[in-house]
Amino acid sequence: MIVFSFVIDNSIEPLMTGTVANLDEGLFERIGSGDMSAFDLLYRETERAMYTYALSLTRSHDEALDLVQEAYVKVLSAAHLYQPMGKPLAWMFTIQKNLHLSKLRKSGRIVPLDTFDIENNSHFSYVEDPEDRMVLEAALTILNSEEQQIVLLHAVSGMKHKEIAETIGIGLSTTLSKYNRALKKLRRFLEERGLNS
Repeated sequence: MIVFSFVIDNSIEPLMTGTVANLDEGLFERIGSGDMSAFDLLYRETERAMYTYALSLTRSHDEALDLVQEAYVKVLSAAHLYQPMGKPLAWMFTIQKNLHLSKLRKSGRIVPLDTFDIENNSHFSYVEDPEDRMVLEAALTILNSEEQQIVLLHAVSGMKHKEIAETIGIGLSTTLSKYNRALKKLRRFLEERGLNS
């Protein structure tokens, strides 16, 4: 019920504080040298954020899982090319976004929102509470892509607004205003359905 509570009460902190902000850029050099324990550590520290970002891009649990898998394969094969800039997650998100855009271009289609997957999929990885699923469905339905990314990365992955701003390449003030606007939309959506009590 963390996402539901998070939308209703701004004072609630994200579920995870995570180690994403302190991600060791040296992992990429180790991965590039074939150190699979470094890759395993990178995966454990970033998989929630990568999944959340993929979900905001694809709007489908199954496609998000596929995209995350493809992105990690690409990270594994391109780790030796990583140049330390202080933004390792942004580099990984860029890989993920490019893979997604490439797939969309090749297929010539736009990915539709499949709320049935969200509501009824027992394998929906990180959101088990029915109220959280409802908020997630609302977020994927009524928020634009950038608002989805900001809300999901903050509420689900526990990223700080500054990290989100740096990772997706927008200013901190823009991130904060879009986040607050998105929460107001979600609250209004829940109030209209009598769910904001």
